[in-house]
Amino acid sequence: MKALLFPGQGSQKVGMGKEIYENYNLVKDIFQEADECLKYSISKIILDGPTEKLQLTENTQPAILTVSYSIYTILKDEYGFNFDSFEYFAGHSLGEYSALVCAEALSFKDAIYLLHERGKSMQNAVPVGKGMMLAVMGTNLPQLEEFIKNRKNKDGVCEIANDNSDGQIIISGDKNSILLFQNELKENKIKTIPLNVSAPFHCSLMKPASEIMIEKIKNTNFKNPNKKIISNVTATETMKSEKIKDLLIEQIYSSVRWRESVMNMSSMGVKSFVEIGPGKTLSGMVKRTVKDISCFSINTIDDIKSFNDKFKK
Repeated sequence: MKALLFPGQGSQKVGMGKEIYENYNLVKDIFQEADECLKYSISKIILDGPTEKLQLTENTQPAILTVSYSIYTILKDEYGFNFDSFEYFAGHSLGEYSALVCAEALSFKDAIYLLHERGKSMQNAVPVGKGMMLAVMGTNLPQLEEFIKNRKNKDGVCEIANDNSDGQIIISGDKNSILLFQNELKENKIKTIPLNVSAPFHCSLMKPASEIMIEKIKNTNFKNPNKKIISNVTATETMKSEKIKDLLIEQIYSSVRWRESVMNMSSMGVKSFVEIGPGKTLSGMVKRTVKDISCFSINTIDDIKSFNDKFKK
């Protein structure tokens, strides 16, 4: 059994997708559709930068979707790859939208619009410089939850944002609370790395963003997906469009339960995880979480060809 994975924010870089853009007309068409939907050239930002523009959340989110969906479409339409053997589709944060588009639950055009609006609302939920995210290394979820529960400063927001894999958990909140908690972790010899992000994602500070997105998501046409979608919020499969809408709203301020998602897919019999999109971040997380599985990352033409040769029935 196989699962298809789609990356989230942090995997972006200027020039991602350039090779496939220059070699496949269908990718040019997808990029143009994204430009027309957003009414500005996200294509130019993806291909040429500058980095500062690509890093803006309202650009990052539709940009990653555009590249991920382009790779999927090359495999499906250019090579005639049959994804029937892939039972699960899962995406990390914004990657869940990529999964839904490829599972034909959401149109690419609608997803581009929603991610642009999602990015804007998340960016505007907290003033620049007031929030912070921190990667915590070498600890597990119960240990970190206990540290958070017993932290000295309980006034501000300090919450689990991403349970990515064994030994890598992201916390999010207001800057003062996160910095104070970072010092406490340092006292306990726990390594941390501040993340270069523009807002404290996936914590309760994002609730204003979710309020903005309620009507936008509710008024968008979703269909039941043709694959089992693993929700970030529940770490379990969901197949009903109305439930998916509710979970996407909740996802904005909820922890991304990625480690559990991977473990659950593995327990259901998934032996091969294939990552489609920029970077190889998710493959690394999967390898740290479950054993005796295979991982394959696809973001170049060589990757596409070797994957097609290896997996095509």
